[in-house]
Amino acid sequence: MSADQPAVGPFAIVAVASSAGGIQGLSELLGGLGPELPVPVLVVQHLDPRHRTVIADVLARRTDLPVVLAEAGEKPVPGTVHIAPPGRHLLIGADGDLTLSDAELVHFVRPSADLLFESVAAAYGPRAIACVLTGTGVDGAMGVEAVHSRGGTVLVEDPRTAEFAGMPQAAVDTGAVDFVLPLEEIAAVVRGLLDATGQ
Repeated sequence: MSADQPAVGPFAIVAVASSAGGIQGLSELLGGLGPELPVPVLVVQHLDPRHRTVIADVLARRTDLPVVLAEAGEKPVPGTVHIAPPGRHLLIGADGDLTLSDAELVHFVRPSADLLFESVAAAYGPRAIACVLTGTGVDGAMGVEAVHSRGGTVLVEDPRTAEFAGMPQAAVDTGAVDFVLPLEEIAAVVRGLLDATGQ
């Protein structure tokens, strides 16, 4: 990227991970991002793969942004929320294409926040924003370390007010977190980061 491209700020992607309590958390975050987001949003939400998912439909009713299940080989679209399908890891390649994987579980889960965050860190470096919301377990902790180590920005829902504190607390415990915020403040901070860089 050259400096004479003002329309593209330092941030190019937002990656979000949640588990237990995540539908409510995602609804709050995505609903607060507004209708015109300059970057794509990639989401890993732990879901039971045995049931046909309606998560895209549910979340689409709670945000002005288009919400779709991610498809392999597509490029993420600015202003669109791409959700990992149940039972598939969601990653992004160096070429910017989404990939879906049936590889083994990571921390007992698939899709894995760690794999998404690590792929985003590798592809985007300091241009990545990662968010960890409510959930049990430790998925996402290794991933936020990867994002942080590449210069990206990490936001975590405050474990003290999260519906389930496991994932947020594991992320905070890494020391690789830039913002620890109540759920209702995360969207405004993300917008602020994007708006401040998009001028």
